[in-house]
Amino acid sequence: MFESLAVWRPQALSLLRIITGLLIIQHGMGKLLGFPALPAYANVQPFSLIGAAGFIELIGGALLILGLFTRPVAFILAGEMAFAYFIGHFPKGFHPLINGGTLAILYCFTCLYLSTAGAGPWSVDAANKRA
Repeated sequence: MFESLAVWRPQALSLLRIITGLLIIQHGMGKLLGFPALPAYANVQPFSLIGAAGFIELIGGALLILGLFTRPVAFILAGEMAFAYFIGHFPKGFHPLINGGTLAILYCFTCLYLSTAGAGPWSVDAANKRA
């Protein structure tokens, strides 16, 4: 059974990248564009740490969705998520479930994986290699 699923590994990589990009871009949109509206992001200043994170998430998320410059973008996003965890969550406690950092860790390691695995076949990166 698992051998038949292995055929879909490249497409699954593309889906992981696209979904990760969609999930990350919403954080950037919430911080910078106010959509979706969240009270925590109501007064984000563009030149603050949260504003800078918003720019990285907005641009990085869009590039992940497209699969453009996937490896370096995913590496930058992994670093940003590690930074977010240690600056925003870890000071609240050791355990991610308690300090609210579960998603930051998951995004960090998903992006770290994407930085090593690449974009997959459904991407601008893959199309550029074929051209």
